[in-house]
Amino acid sequence: MSRAIPGHDVSVPGSSPRSGPVARVSHGVLAANARLASASGIRCFDASILMADAWGHGVELVRQVLERHAITPSMHPDTAHAPALHGHSLYGLPGGDPAATPALRLTGTVLSVKDLRAGEGVSYGYAYRAPHDTRVALVTGGYAQGVVRALGGAVDVWLAGERHPIVGRVAMDVCVVEIANAQTARGDEALFLGDPAQGEPSLVEWTRASGLDAAELITTVGLRAIREASA
Repeated sequence: MSRAIPGHDVSVPGSSPRSGPVARVSHGVLAANARLASASGIRCFDASILMADAWGHGVELVRQVLERHAITPSMHPDTAHAPALHGHSLYGLPGGDPAATPALRLTGTVLSVKDLRAGEGVSYGYAYRAPHDTRVALVTGGYAQGVVRALGGAVDVWLAGERHPIVGRVAMDVCVVEIANAQTARGDEALFLGDPAQGEPSLVEWTRASGLDAAELITTVGLRAIREASA
């Protein structure tokens, strides 16, 4: 069960596709990452963890997790010289504790599916032209929601049980995914960001493709996408 975080959610009529990509922040994963830190002797956190609405994860949710695990701000006199928990580890980002799991998952929704003949192009300027007959899906999620332009032609999404590449230029609110013969239809979910340990697309690939830091990427996604808290 998930709930919308006020100010970020929109109504979802029936089975119609969501109007934009959804960033789901797992309370359970945040708690597990906090326990990892606590088990290693960490009792305080760096104040930057709560900046920019807790890196797009929701400052109230993150504060609750930290308080529940007795992890206090590092500026407290009792913890001034103690090792501190940093955002990359709490949020499960590249560069943090390798045992930590990403707390935020970003999904889009298939809006339409169409055939693409060899030589036909998609997206702005037809920068991508199909080398052979294929099929593509239009998926919610563009640079306005943190799916930065550099990802076009460089990363995959998880759709219909396997990886499929984003092709062409990423638009403001949507992107195009080559699906070939995959069985997918309007309303299906496409995973942009998940757990690399499960073979899912992740920030590791996004940072390589864009040259941007994982913290910058995840914060942009969390602040701009529809955000929900989940168990």
